[in-house]
Amino acid sequence: MRHLPPLNALRVFEVAARTGSYVEAAAQLGLTHGAVSRQIGALERWLGQRLFMKSGRRMIATPIASVFADEVSRSFDRLTAAAEACGRPGARRLLRVSAPTSFAMRWLIPRLEQFHVLYPDVEVAVTTVSTVHDELRGGFDVAVRRGTESRDAWPQHHATLVLEDSETLIMSPALFERRPIRKPGDIEGHSLLASETRPGDWTDWLDMAGMSHLAGHPKRLFDHFFVTRQAVEDGLGIGIGPLPMLEIDIAAGRLVTPLPDIAVRRTGYVALVPRHAEMPASLKRFIDWLAAEGARPKASRSSGTGG
Repeated sequence: MRHLPPLNALRVFEVAARTGSYVEAAAQLGLTHGAVSRQIGALERWLGQRLFMKSGRRMIATPIASVFADEVSRSFDRLTAAAEACGRPGARRLLRVSAPTSFAMRWLIPRLEQFHVLYPDVEVAVTTVSTVHDELRGGFDVAVRRGTESRDAWPQHHATLVLEDSETLIMSPALFERRPIRKPGDIEGHSLLASETRPGDWTDWLDMAGMSHLAGHPKRLFDHFFVTRQAVEDGLGIGIGPLPMLEIDIAAGRLVTPLPDIAVRRTGYVALVPRHAEMPASLKRFIDWLAAEGARPKASRSSGTGG
């Protein structure tokens, strides 16, 4: 029998040494900082020597630990390759995706069937976060967040652009029929619906539309955009919504964009993978598919003007 060190502790150690941070290791592995520290302590006791030394508020791998971590990492790579090669034919691979709720509901999930048709051996499990500013904690393979591809914006992650974003006026077809909006001035007298998670949407759009004098107009405020969108669809008022995220609703006739030429450009969405994490083929295919879907030509948008 081989006298192996504790394998779970090896896994934690490899990530901590690779990232140079207990905190980042905990985030990637979905553990607490204390759990990481305990696993590394167990490995140090098994080896009979320290693997990390305290430097300020960080724990830095010792020179011999860095060499050991490289060997462990290569061993994990070989193990991963062997497992992929020996996996059951047709066995489904699970991909865990973390995304903002509105993005998941209005853009990603309606398209997932297309991905499953192309890659039936990959199962995508989506979990949502309430805002695009939620921290990048562990428990996922890829996260979608609002941002740019800049390395400065995501120093610990590879970022791939998924979707550009702009915002324009949205309303229900029924409300448009009763009180059409054909020019910016027509919004006066309408109820304005806004979202706490998208502050400044109305101010920016009104400024672009030359209607900034209405910026202080009372608004009905909802906590999340997906609630606001539903209120707009129900005809309770008019709102500001993101394109192309809402194109599926526009194509289905649930929403119209009465003034589509007045649109405020926003920061888009990127797919994030920890910079030093493994990139299995199934994950790369999914990210490539996301980028391709986001780059597809935009569907024709109903202006709601009847012409």
